[in-house]
Formats: sequence, C-alpha cells, structure tokens
Amino acid sequence: MSGTDFRFLTVLAEEMNMRKAAEKLFVSQPALSQRLQNIEKQWGTKLFLRSQKGLILTPSGEIIVRFAKEMIEKEEKVMEEIQALENHVHGTLKIACATIVGQNWLPKVLKKFVQLYPKAKISLITGWSSEILKALYSGDVHIGIIRGATDWKSKKFHLFKDSLYLVDREIQNIEEVPQTDRPFIQFKSDSNYYQEIQDWWHRQFHMAPKSTIVVDQIETCKQMAYNGIGYAILPAITLNGTERNMHQIPLLDEKGLPVKRDTWLLGYDSAFELRQVKAFLEVVREYHEAHSEY
Repeated sequence: MSGTDFRFLTVLAEEMNMRKAAEKLFVSQPALSQRLQNIEKQWGTKLFLRSQKGLILTPSGEIIVRFAKEMIEKEEKVMEEIQALENHVHGTLKIACATIVGQNWLPKVLKKFVQLYPKAKISLITGWSSEILKALYSGDVHIGIIRGATDWKSKKFHLFKDSLYLVDREIQNIEEVPQTDRPFIQFKSDSNYYQEIQDWWHRQFHMAPKSTIVVDQIETCKQMAYNGIGYAILPAITLNGTERNMHQIPLLDEKGLPVKRDTWLLGYDSAFELRQVKAFLEVVREYHEAHSEY
C-alpha cells in the first residue's frame, strides 16, 4: 500500500460515504471505488460494506484502517524530522587536528559551535600532520587541521599565522644564546617545523647548541622551559601570557621580519557540502573576525 492508499482508507472511515469521501479526496467516485477494490484485493478481504445509509467497516476493515492511521502518523513524524534536519545542524562533525591546535585554539572554536548547534555531534582526533592527512585520505574525517606548508590539492582554508618565540627565564635577548650553557629543549615533530627551526638557528648562529634535550610533546617542552630547565622555541599559540618572569623573544628572518607558522584547514569538496561542516567553517570565520591573538 502507498501513502495515498492510507489516506483514502482513513477518509473513507471518517466520512463513511463514497460521495463525500471522493469530494474530500478530489477524485471521482468511480475512481475511488476502483481504488478501494484494488486495496481489498491486496489484503484479500472486504474492508467496507455498502448500505442504504452509507459504508460500514468490517472487522478486518477496522484493523486495516487503524494500521493506515498509524502509518500516516509515522510518515508525518518522519517528515517533521526531515524538515528539522533542513532547519538545524545535525550529524557528526569529524575532525583530525594537529595536537598543538587541538590543545590551544580548537577548544575555543568548538565551544561556540556547540553553543550554536547543540544537536550536532563531534568526533575529534589529534596527532601529527602525517596522521591527519592519512585520516583525510582514508575518509575517516571530514576536515583536517594541520600546521606548516601543504600541497593539498582539494579545498583548503588558511586559518591563521602565529609567530615563533624563544622563551626562557634567564635569556633576555638573542645575542645571549651562543654564550649560555643552558640546554636547548626541542620537541619532536613530523612536520616541517623542525627544519624551519634548524634553518633559522644556522642562519642566526652558524653553530649547534651546546646542549640539547629532546622531548616527544610540545607541552612537555613548554613546561620544562617554564620550570627553568632550559630555553625553547615555541609558537605563539602555546603562549597564553600567564607565566611570569618568562622572557619571550620573537624570532626574525633574514629580512628582520617575524618568523611565523601557518595553520590550514583541509578537506575534500564533498565534505564541505555537509551542513555540519559548513556550519563549523562559518563559526571559524566569525571567530577570526572577533579575535586576532596571533
């Protein structure tokens, strides 16, 4: 039976009169009569009996009319849910994000997104850029957020640049670095961040650090520097300005301009057709119109 059949049966049961039902359904009486015969043939039983006063529901007809009403109610509910989907952002937003961005920038944006779209769900994984690109290529996520340069061929959006700083409790200017015996604290990365630091270092000093400590996470690097163990080079995104007695010296390139890191949002064109992805991108744009901390 079709939705039209359900409608025919419920109207017939309401009117209990072929002529009135036909008028209400905007069909001819013979057409309605023929349709009823087809429905009864499908069920293999009589649904209505004709009398001088109109129609009479058979016991089987009562059961099937009740079923028809239930199906119409379910159809209406489904239509309401579909219309709600058109008017609201639903579904899961799947993001793969560079750890440093996921710890420092993304929570501020997601807070606004959740406030605006409480019905949407969020799936978030963090890691190195190679892991994020792998997740994108395999279709595990809708969008990826990476640090540094990228040759991504599909759609991409530049999010922000943030400057790099040498931070330490004792060193107050770059000229003091070659003379210090304090260790240079570095963190591992699979992006081009490490190479950028190496290039800057050799342009600046033409020599290797006297002592080096290598850690596996940028947050560990930051905390070791904040606790006075040594000095580190950190991006502005990790520096919230709450630590006292920490000197922050901006890195400059060969032209005397600040050395900065790019952050990109990547995805395939098809992903940006999804309502939850469009909504997230709009929140990102609004956030950057209101904030320029880097």
